[in-house]
This record gives sequence, structure tokens and C-alpha cells, in this order.
Amino acid sequence: MDIAVSNDEQGRQFHAEIDGHRAHLDYVRHADGTLDLIHTEVDPALRGKGVGEAVVRFALDAARSGGFKVIPTCPFVKKFVERHPEYQDVVR
Repeated sequence: MDIAVSNDEQGRQFHAEIDGHRAHLDYVRHADGTLDLIHTEVDPALRGKGVGEAVVRFALDAARSGGFKVIPTCPFVKKFVERHPEYQDVVR
């Protein structure tokens, strides 16, 4: 499945929408430039299809390319980073 993820900076959310169903990752940008990834939510119709992971991966890649560090407050993000050590350099 091709999953297009985007960043709504004004809404402070990384998100994907597929067939009218949405997955999103809320974040807070702190004054020091860190991104606190606080909450991931995936519509039940999208669960188990890798959509949540795609949103988290997009957020971590965006942070890395922007030179930001992240705080993985969300348990889903925290688990993702534990399973994917290649993202440890992005974690504050």
C-alpha cells in the first residue's frame, strides 16, 4: 500500500488519509527546536496495515532532515524507536 504522509505545521500533526480514514501523530515544537511526539491515533479501519508506522517514520525522517531532535512521549513512537535503532540519533 502506498501511504502518503504530510505535515500540517499549523495543526501540529503528521497525518495520512486513506479512503476517508485517517491516522495522525500530534506533536509540540519546543522553543529549543525539539519535537515532542505526543500522541498517535490510527482509525480502526487502517490498523494493522502499517499506516501508523508510516506516519511515525515520516515524522522521524522529517525531524532528522530538519536537524531536530525528538522526544518520543507517545508509547507507540517509543516502541517504534526501540524496534528501529537506526532512529536513535534523532532521539533527545
